[in-house]
Amino acid sequence: MEALISLYEWAFSNLIWINMLLALALVFFERRNPTSTWLWLMVLLFLPGIGFILYLFIGQDMSKKKMFKLKSEEDDCFDILIADQEKNLTTREFLKRNPEYKIYDDIVKLNLMSSKSVYTVDNDVELLFSGEDKFTSLLNCIENAKRYIHMEYYIFHSDQIGSKVLDALTRKAEEGVEVKLLIDGMGGREMSRKALERLKLAGGNAAFFFPPFIPIVNVRINYRNHRKICIIDGEVAFMGGFNIGDEYLGISRKFGYWRDTHLKLRGSVISSLQWQFFLDWRFATGKELTGCQSYVGAEINEEKVGVQIVSSGPDSKWPSIKDGYLKMIANAEKKLYMETPYFIPDDSIFEVLRIAGLSGLDVRIMIPNKPDHPFVYWAGLSYIGDLLEAGVRFYTYERGFLHSKVMIMDDLVSSVGTANLDIRSFKLNFEINAFIYDSEINKALTDRFIGDLQNCHEITIEEYNKRSRMIKMKESVSRLLSPIL
Repeated sequence: MEALISLYEWAFSNLIWINMLLALALVFFERRNPTSTWLWLMVLLFLPGIGFILYLFIGQDMSKKKMFKLKSEEDDCFDILIADQEKNLTTREFLKRNPEYKIYDDIVKLNLMSSKSVYTVDNDVELLFSGEDKFTSLLNCIENAKRYIHMEYYIFHSDQIGSKVLDALTRKAEEGVEVKLLIDGMGGREMSRKALERLKLAGGNAAFFFPPFIPIVNVRINYRNHRKICIIDGEVAFMGGFNIGDEYLGISRKFGYWRDTHLKLRGSVISSLQWQFFLDWRFATGKELTGCQSYVGAEINEEKVGVQIVSSGPDSKWPSIKDGYLKMIANAEKKLYMETPYFIPDDSIFEVLRIAGLSGLDVRIMIPNKPDHPFVYWAGLSYIGDLLEAGVRFYTYERGFLHSKVMIMDDLVSSVGTANLDIRSFKLNFEINAFIYDSEINKALTDRFIGDLQNCHEITIEEYNKRSRMIKMKESVSRLLSPIL
């Protein structure tokens, strides 16, 4: 006991030197964005001791080495595939069958090189805008599964709809269907362990991505698996914004109606989703999967909807989804419509949006009026003023909570997925988006966006400039914290 007291007294008396060593380590050993580095130096300066504890839980990068080691092994496997795809995209036969390809070929090539995202054109895409449609379709497909169900979600609640989905998975496992369920360690911290045990006893498999050190409590908010994927028999797949929980059905008192966008996919694009699931499952469980080819469905070989699946995260060499967003904004000639629950653009996104607005493009961004994370909400509002002056139009969704992550460019290119327009999605979370090249899907998303405007309030520059001092203070403090929100 005396030794512990002595150690405590020594640490307290030398706190300033310990803090300086930590600050030096932060500067020289963590290759960070300078803005983020300065913010953490301020935290260490003003909160000695406590600041270091916060850094351990929020800021440090201990797991990146493992991620990058696995990623480099995966990338080597893709080199031949990427070379073949590049060659196929330039053949006269392909260009003849896909005359519109030249309009967006640079976006396809960017995603191909940045994220190893194979471009497939034989896909069916169904848009799901409500929780009821998403869960009805998902449960029906689970019920009809014959070989396997691979599912990963950021949030999976043990509430009414969560129990319904888990019961369906358990029944299929009892029937001999292979079930693999991957849940993020933070988003699934309230998940019933007893229910998961029932799934395992039935023959299913369940794992957590970065599970908590202490049950239920997970203080590590970085490196969360924000992806929402479900693949069934290699024939149908789901991805998009909806997690698993009652609030996504619009029955939450806090949020009310839940506005989101999800995709139901068929075609060769499923192979890309399946591959991403394998990588995430391997990272979470440490188990290699053999015979992966047996999980991939047959190609349809029909010219339908062109799709690329783009993944990004802390293990990515490039911020692939952000780069895709930047390319869409830069290439736009007529319109850019965006829906995002969190709007905290980094400098590159902010500048390209400002230029798009000043260039006279029809740029409209929709955000929720009901914040689920106050600091993120106030930080987002702080960026709006300069963009309003540049001609960008902002709307707040008033009907309920807007959780949709959609970008619509001109008449052909769209993106739907899990990535928000914020720094956390670009750098700290594992995300996945579908880049869709199709006029009909683009029109359907555009029509829905225009319909959503009927439930929106437009923020004018006059209204924005009349903000109270209290709101401005909240915005200033939140914006200062935006690199780590």
